[in-house]
Amino acid sequence: MAWSENISSAQNPKIKKLLNLQEKSHLRKSEGLFVVEGIREVRHCIECGYQADTLFICPEIYEKAEEQIPSVHLENIARIVNIPALLYEKVAHRGSSEGIIAEFLYREHKLSQLDLPENPLVVVLEKLEKPGNLGAILRSADGAGADAVLICDALTDLYNPNIIRSSLGSIFTVPVALCDNQEAIEFLKNKKIQILTAQLQDSSFYYDIDMRGGTALVIGSEADGLSEIWRKAADRHILIPMNGKMDSLNASVSAAILLYEAVRQRQQ
Repeated sequence: MAWSENISSAQNPKIKKLLNLQEKSHLRKSEGLFVVEGIREVRHCIECGYQADTLFICPEIYEKAEEQIPSVHLENIARIVNIPALLYEKVAHRGSSEGIIAEFLYREHKLSQLDLPENPLVVVLEKLEKPGNLGAILRSADGAGADAVLICDALTDLYNPNIIRSSLGSIFTVPVALCDNQEAIEFLKNKKIQILTAQLQDSSFYYDIDMRGGTALVIGSEADGLSEIWRKAADRHILIPMNGKMDSLNASVSAAILLYEAVRQRQQ
């Protein structure tokens, strides 16, 4: 393996930039770059067509990790930087990222870029602000084979490192579109995809609703729920029965339950 550069100082401009990209959303947007840690996540990113800008590798950690995990194909990456273990520990946000961190170029996420199959399964998220929840929902969407996730009126940067980490790279494997509420509703109506909103009011239990045709499962924030525009646009309102003292579940848990109900119905 040929290394383009060796860096050992935390004061190196490339290292400072890497750290700032991890912390600052405005810098990620202005530079058009985001950071990915871990062999699986970097591999998913590359396999899904993202272009790597710079790859930072700690050989002594990476070579041990790739004995257990399929390695990343590095042939088409322009800049590879070799860093020692002590420096890697300073730039890595998690201890299990297998000695590899990469900067990737941003990608646009437009509704017009989605290529949906017949009878698609879509997740719609409105004003979801917790990166961990969004990442977990993307992971469930990948597991259930959802055809797209629409993120409406996003309150967090899609390339927030916490989203990438909690999704385990599913942010790259699931088609994602960023849009506002009205754009999403018009898109779904034009595609004749039924809109099912998860809410308490005027609702039917989710397992009593046919999800075998084109279906969009719409989930709002835990703090505010769904806005009125979605309640009016919905074809049906659905809810998950709550038999304890609480009246709602975590948004990512709700999404997983609804997604796998759709999977169950479609496999019958």
